[in-house]
Amino acid sequence: MNPFKEMPKTGAISYGNWNYLSPRPYDKNQTDPYTKTRIILMNGTEFEANWFLHQFNRHCLNNDVRRAIAAVRRQEQQQQKRISALKPINETILETTIAYEQLAVDLTAEMAQKEVNPFVKEQLDFALLEDFDHLYRYADLLDMEEGAKAERLVGSFTEITPGRPTIAEHRHPNDDVRRYINCWQDDLITRLHTGIITAAEQQTMNFYMNLGSFYHSDMGRKLYSEIAMIEEQHVTGYGSLMDPSSTWFESWVMHEYTECYLYYSCYMNEPDQRIKDIWHEHFEQELTHLKIASDMLLKYEGRDYLQLFVQGADFPSLIQLKSNKKYLREVLKTIRLTAYKEDTVKIDDMPSSAEFFKYQRRVCSSPAQVASHKVIEKYIKRRGEDYRFEEAPHPERELRDRKTDNVSIGREKGK
Repeated sequence: MNPFKEMPKTGAISYGNWNYLSPRPYDKNQTDPYTKTRIILMNGTEFEANWFLHQFNRHCLNNDVRRAIAAVRRQEQQQQKRISALKPINETILETTIAYEQLAVDLTAEMAQKEVNPFVKEQLDFALLEDFDHLYRYADLLDMEEGAKAERLVGSFTEITPGRPTIAEHRHPNDDVRRYINCWQDDLITRLHTGIITAAEQQTMNFYMNLGSFYHSDMGRKLYSEIAMIEEQHVTGYGSLMDPSSTWFESWVMHEYTECYLYYSCYMNEPDQRIKDIWHEHFEQELTHLKIASDMLLKYEGRDYLQLFVQGADFPSLIQLKSNKKYLREVLKTIRLTAYKEDTVKIDDMPSSAEFFKYQRRVCSSPAQVASHKVIEKYIKRRGEDYRFEEAPHPERELRDRKTDNVSIGREKGK
């Protein structure tokens, strides 16, 4: 599908009433896990759309353009409110968090397997192991404090077992900045992946930043605070992949194209007909936004949208959220990697003078004070071993011991 060939003739926008913004929430006990993750994905996509358009507005001198931006942004806001309302009141913060981390794991794995740029694929695989570990930490907290098994929430589609230990993920900011892609040379799917994963991780960061302090236990509050810092690192890393040379109008067109792509992906893969209809309606609204942005690009920069899609504007392979257990087990073999400036390297190959070790000594000098470690240690003390959902022994031998939490892999040389 080429969304530019589906665009309406006019850029007329209509807005919904309050009933439109309050659809019936899903049933947390019956709804497909990937329906929940699609809702989170599109909530984050709409947040990114709104934040981008606010920034564009603040850097634009032309009030005619700013009025067009405001009109589109208002409907993007309505879409976000409508999607957010699908979450039920009786779903706890921690239950929602499990869905956030399942999305992070399976969305990243989905894109990594399709990515054609080796450097971007490397970054996806690297952060994938960190989100995978976050799922494990939150799952143990969920069982310990709410008596609920995360394997039920993820529908047994995603294994729950240690990834790169969260304590090992705390790096100096200098090691989070990556090389950016070139939107004129890189494939369309790479441009889509960098924007999508940045928005998704940004949504997770915001969720933990804003709601973590409302969690009911001190241990949980500290875990959210710690993992929110890692999400900040992920947003820095993924965001730095995006081409910073794109103009505001080019970026606007690409944002709207990405939303069309994602809504169409959701529509094509959604089993719940009621929510499927929402995806389709929002897709059609985004076609209008795409026309407005394309018209603005032509009017104010004198450039046709085709100049941004020199390889063609047909959607590449659609995003399909699904189980990725086999792929994840392969990526787990790279668990001893860490980041060094723009690259990833084995921890044993890091210079002893690297800022990573200095930062670790400053922030994580005592593992006993690190929330991600404390959660697992406390669970083990209560139950005798940690909580996991594994279909086979962990591929990393040092992480098979369920009676102790490894705080050395990816953090200390020779471990």
